[in-house]
Amino acid sequence: MSLASSLETGGTTFQYAAIILYFAAMLGIGYYAYRKTKNDLDGYMLADRGLKPWIAALSAGASDMSGWLLMGLPGAMYVSGLSQSWIMIGLLIGAWANWRLTAPRLRAYTEVAGDSITIPSFFETRLRDNTRVLRITCGVIILVFFTFYVSSGMVASGKFFDSAFGVDYKLGMLIVACVTMLYTLFGGFLGASLTDVAQGILVVVALLAVPIIGIINLGGIGETIDGVRSVNPDDLSFFAGTSFVGIVSAAAWGLGYFGQPHIIVRFMALRTPGEAGTARRIGIAWMFACALGAVGTALVGIAYFAKHKADAPADSETVFLSLSSILFHPFIAGLVLAAVLAAIMSTISSQLVVCSSALIEDLYKLVAEKTGRGKDLSDITYVRLGRLGVLAIAVIAALLAISPSNSILDLVAFAWAGFGSAFGPAIVLSLYWRKLTTWGALAGIVTGAVVAYAWGQSWLSADMYEIVPGVAASFVAAIVVSLVTYKPNPQIDAEFDAAKALAKSRTPFQEVQSDSDMEGVNA
Repeated sequence: MSLASSLETGGTTFQYAAIILYFAAMLGIGYYAYRKTKNDLDGYMLADRGLKPWIAALSAGASDMSGWLLMGLPGAMYVSGLSQSWIMIGLLIGAWANWRLTAPRLRAYTEVAGDSITIPSFFETRLRDNTRVLRITCGVIILVFFTFYVSSGMVASGKFFDSAFGVDYKLGMLIVACVTMLYTLFGGFLGASLTDVAQGILVVVALLAVPIIGIINLGGIGETIDGVRSVNPDDLSFFAGTSFVGIVSAAAWGLGYFGQPHIIVRFMALRTPGEAGTARRIGIAWMFACALGAVGTALVGIAYFAKHKADAPADSETVFLSLSSILFHPFIAGLVLAAVLAAIMSTISSQLVVCSSALIEDLYKLVAEKTGRGKDLSDITYVRLGRLGVLAIAVIAALLAISPSNSILDLVAFAWAGFGSAFGPAIVLSLYWRKLTTWGALAGIVTGAVVAYAWGQSWLSADMYEIVPGVAASFVAAIVVSLVTYKPNPQIDAEFDAAKALAKSRTPFQEVQSDSDMEGVNA
């Protein structure tokens, strides 16, 4: 039985009601965020650095975990067993390390370094790049790659509506594009973050509910495990059918976290650096629960469809959707289906905000300042331009998604490795090594991106994920060039020490820095 026919027999009206309710809730949250957002660029792009730890944690998790968490990962384990879980294990380790090492330092340093609200502007201020080359390069990379990334999410949403409801691909894609664009356009960063929280809760509840009800349906945990063994005992092994190099390659996905702008911008929006520890514990607990749900869904799917072969999904990636449509009342199944949309839309909204900030803060502002127009633009004008930026990126991404091609999807497959290889080492070095220079950072960013792309297009990618050589090459290039071009700068040293001292503080920056502390910083 296909997923579409299964839904039809279960009561399509209930599913539509659940999806409409979900869309209405997202728009309502977006409107609430619009009412709470101040009419200045800091408020629109970074929520005035006022995110509570649990909001930042769930927002970072939801914006990270796209539809692959509910479809791709369970589907891969449904086919090949637990040996496919090393990607998730690597992501858990990488996310923990990112929260532990990057979050407090980045939150502190971005405020110390000119109150930067984007990664490119942070690099420029942190490294005293008077040429503007680094900021422009980073802004262009973010803008171009994330436009295609947003487009891929729209493609996924269109295919979801087509497979789940038989709705025309373009119509489904446009519905999701319009709803996501609206609550992001008006609510800005706060709107994206608050909807991420609701979407993150929906995702984890759905991921846990499906295997729990499935296990009950199968008669218990023992019966479920026996059912999996009856199909293939190796499905319960983490090592069957893989190798040491394969495990390292899969787990290396975790390296990408350090360079993902749409994730680390949540660190910058925390109320204080010291709250990163609380956010880390909440965020990793959420990820771990999601991982258990994805593994449980795959194992339940193996055991259940071994007993009900006629109901087995034709596409392994729809195992989560198929189980939900069979095990739940149609309205509950509709909410579970909404969780897939939540995973997709949370990523799209976060990327739209990052694209808009790169367009306005990192590119348009520089042009306005260069031409002398920047002095005449008010905060409200910049917020309006930010909203126009969201609209423009959403329209371009939707146009690209109307006729989905392999080139877009291939670019997205590279994007995680590309961002991780390009920005990850530069972020880590800027936070922990005072001798990083403008040209060192630029060399690392360009080298990491080029090596990741070249490796990914070669036969070598079959053995090792391109992020490993990309990150290694980026670190080497950044360090070597920085050592060659380094010149001592008292202002940079003062900011570095101030950020290091502030990283563990739970008090806002302005309240813990005395005038004497900042004399060297502001000299």
